[in-house]
Amino acid sequence: MSGPDDSGDAVELRVHGVSGASAAQVLDLQQTGQVAGDRSGGFYRPRPRCSDTTGVRGVTLEAYRWGDLPSGTVARTLAVVFLLPFMLVNVAIWMRPANPGSEAAVKSLCRVLALTLTVLYVLAIAGVAVDLVGWGCLASPDCLAGRSWLSWLGGRPTGQRLAVLALVPAAAIGLIWRVSCRPGRTFEAFRAPDEDGSASRLGTIGQWDAEPLVGRLRAIHVAAAFATLDLVLLLARGASDASAGTIALTAITGVILAGCVGVLCTPPLIDRDPGDQRLDRVTRTLRTTSVILTVAVVAYVSTSSQPWTQEHGLPGYDATLAGLFVAQTALLAALGVVLLWHRRRERDATPLFGLGALVVAATGISMAVAYSAELVYRVADFLDRDVPTGDGIASGPPRAYTWAIYGFFRALLITVVVSGLVVLISRRSRRRAAAAIVARDFPDPPAEAGPRLRQVRDAIARARFTEKLVPLAVLYGCLTGLGTATTTIGLLGQVPSDVIERNVRLPADAVTFGIAFGSWVIAAIILGLIIGGIFAYRTEPYRRHIGVLWDLGTFWPRAAHPFAPPCYSERAVPELTRRITYLVERGDAVLLTGHSHGSVLLAATVLQLPQQVGDRVALLTHGSPLRRLYARLFPAYVNDAALREIGRRVDWRWVNLWRDTDPIGGWVFSPRPASATSGDPAAAVDRRQRDPRDVVTPPGDSVAPPIHGHWPGESDEPFTEAVRELVQRLGRRGGPTGTTG
Repeated sequence: MSGPDDSGDAVELRVHGVSGASAAQVLDLQQTGQVAGDRSGGFYRPRPRCSDTTGVRGVTLEAYRWGDLPSGTVARTLAVVFLLPFMLVNVAIWMRPANPGSEAAVKSLCRVLALTLTVLYVLAIAGVAVDLVGWGCLASPDCLAGRSWLSWLGGRPTGQRLAVLALVPAAAIGLIWRVSCRPGRTFEAFRAPDEDGSASRLGTIGQWDAEPLVGRLRAIHVAAAFATLDLVLLLARGASDASAGTIALTAITGVILAGCVGVLCTPPLIDRDPGDQRLDRVTRTLRTTSVILTVAVVAYVSTSSQPWTQEHGLPGYDATLAGLFVAQTALLAALGVVLLWHRRRERDATPLFGLGALVVAATGISMAVAYSAELVYRVADFLDRDVPTGDGIASGPPRAYTWAIYGFFRALLITVVVSGLVVLISRRSRRRAAAAIVARDFPDPPAEAGPRLRQVRDAIARARFTEKLVPLAVLYGCLTGLGTATTTIGLLGQVPSDVIERNVRLPADAVTFGIAFGSWVIAAIILGLIIGGIFAYRTEPYRRHIGVLWDLGTFWPRAAHPFAPPCYSERAVPELTRRITYLVERGDAVLLTGHSHGSVLLAATVLQLPQQVGDRVALLTHGSPLRRLYARLFPAYVNDAALREIGRRVDWRWVNLWRDTDPIGGWVFSPRPASATSGDPAAAVDRRQRDPRDVVTPPGDSVAPPIHGHWPGESDEPFTEAVRELVQRLGRRGGPTGTTG
């Protein structure tokens, strides 16, 4: 929506980062300004009425606020928390190597892994409703005692009990199906014009209509979800009645599941143009057939007259769950092999050792397994209460879930211990490097500045720990994959306490306590994510630390899992493109300024601007994670070629401000100042800011200048100077593109 015609010589369009700042904060539209002190206690004066902002005189300020696109209500925040495994696996598909030869294999493996999460989602709910309640509790008078809301089903035949309780996972599938359809066309009006397209893959973000692909994936996942429920019921029925009807229905179920996997393993087919609806008919047929089959299976189970085998645990459920974990382990191993085979062999050219997609996918799988195990364990504890062993469901949930909790807790514990060791071991080298930077920035400090110099050194040392997170992430991803593999030991009828006591000589009670403690740790993590997610969108400090997870994950379109949270870049990038084009067409030059993740949005936007618009645009980024994080995590989309294309599209009117104290942002092309004789325009993009400005208290103040770190710096003099310079270069476009000052 455009406002009144207040065009000027130039417009500075500011895009905030993950802080979710208000428009007034982004524009610095405040009645008062701080003149001394810090955030805890300071001195303020009214701003001059002729200048309500810190912008350069003669430049019209404008802000794009996108913070509520990935966030919003508490309900949406809770959805993001519980759909976090889906989101992580969806992000993994975008983390494939830059080598084009890996694309088909990585896409196929990530999509099948995403499908296993949907299957696990159904198995967890079926494990609660059908196994624990329908098979275990309803068959035990002790478990039904005092539970009138369940006792009405207690005297029913087994088939009827299971059929009724199967409606619970069926309703859960329908709910997530319905919720995932809602955002499908939300951003339809914001499609970017497909003209003058960029050769970079980053330029496709937000430009293509993702809904046809999401619709195909959604149909496949819904078909697999209902087929999984059918398989649980049919395996339980087949344990005591291997009739022709049972075998036929099981065979049809297997064909549907195989068909879902087969379609996902053909990326050229599933990624077809939106106008090609041949595959749409196939996926809709799979979904419809699966729904009809579920109705038939529920009716068949409820009317079956054959007796049921009486045993602890729903027949076939443990084997199905363990088989799923075997499949996930095999898929993760295959993904690791593909990534290592296609990673770049050059030195310093393998972000996350080439295993970024594996790390994130394994983390998503691990979280989904932990969520599922915790759900089943907590319900089992609730139902068992004081029921004597053997009289209720005291045999407990499937052994695979016990191994899952053990594997998750083991991976978390080892990673925490190793992280502590890395912090201690790397502290000396990080402090040594930080001390060299401080000595260069403040060569002749007064004696009283000693404590402040140590604070600056420690801030730089902490910021440099970001690089140490790379091997830790790989370690955790590998450990979670190993944890998924160990769940298959449950097929042998073993539990962790027996195996560890026999082989490690550790008391079984200690292992049992550790697993119980691990279960409560998982519950605490889930609760922490919920609380953190809610507060992240209500207080700015929480948002700066926690909101980055949601904003990073929902930046990428849904290409692996259709139940992942919707992608906000499908609106933000085209909306920015249209606004910039409008401003240029009405005669304004546009300076784009982006902080933190806002710089990523602007990078994708610049790649979509027509050439005639790019000639009137300049770019100023600060606290940008483009090189430091995105080039490492998403090498196929953010790489040197893409960054240089961004520079060429704005005729190298690009300045990037960065600080050594920033743990997220950094340089884009080079950490060293540009050489006067350098013929590479990219060498003049990066400009390092000294942070803080000084280590001594200025006259009239009570504290030394603050350490900004990753905070935005629109009020700082280097930012204002960069704006002034870029506006001047926009004014003399068509001339030399060298820098001044």
